[in-house]
Amino acid sequence: MIAESGAMSWMTPNMKMETVSGGLGKMFGRMVSGETLFQNRYTAQGGNGMITFASSFPGSIRPVSISPGNELVIQKSAFLASEAGVQLSVFFQKKFGSGLFGGEGFIMQKLSGNGMVFLEIDGYAVEYDLEAGQQMVIDTGYVAAMSVTCKMDIQTVPGVKNALFGGEGIFNTVVTGPGKIVLQTMPINTVASAIRPFIPTS
Repeated sequence: MIAESGAMSWMTPNMKMETVSGGLGKMFGRMVSGETLFQNRYTAQGGNGMITFASSFPGSIRPVSISPGNELVIQKSAFLASEAGVQLSVFFQKKFGSGLFGGEGFIMQKLSGNGMVFLEIDGYAVEYDLEAGQQMVIDTGYVAAMSVTCKMDIQTVPGVKNALFGGEGIFNTVVTGPGKIVLQTMPINTVASAIRPFIPTS
């Protein structure tokens, strides 16, 4: 198993941990995508072992199978752990507006290769399969993952009154199929905004 630094919660004594970088290029890719520079590789010694990973924020952990033709693009903070056959690389938003206003940023992560990956979802995960050309309009920050075949764009909220007083912001993310999308019900930035008024300032 490969995991981000600090992701392990508990394990059996026969699990051997080795900190790996994967080379300078992969370290740089992880740095610009918001992940840690190093990852930990866990291997069972002398038989089966057990290891447990926990999310860093209240939510759910989603197992997803990755294979050739079934690659996934995920938000920067979604990767928790994977089997060793899964490759994690940088995915750049091609459209300037999507990166600047879409809430997911210019840089996301791409999962390819072969194996099981575990995604860290803020809140509850809701999954949809989009047909070719089918769209979903999503508030910024709610896209946790999507198939590499999906396209992401932004659209402005119609009407000045809606944009200024509707409470949904000025832009929404639009994802167009074909492919799978995984949405999260409790993005950490939304939760932070909700509890900020209740945090004492002094």
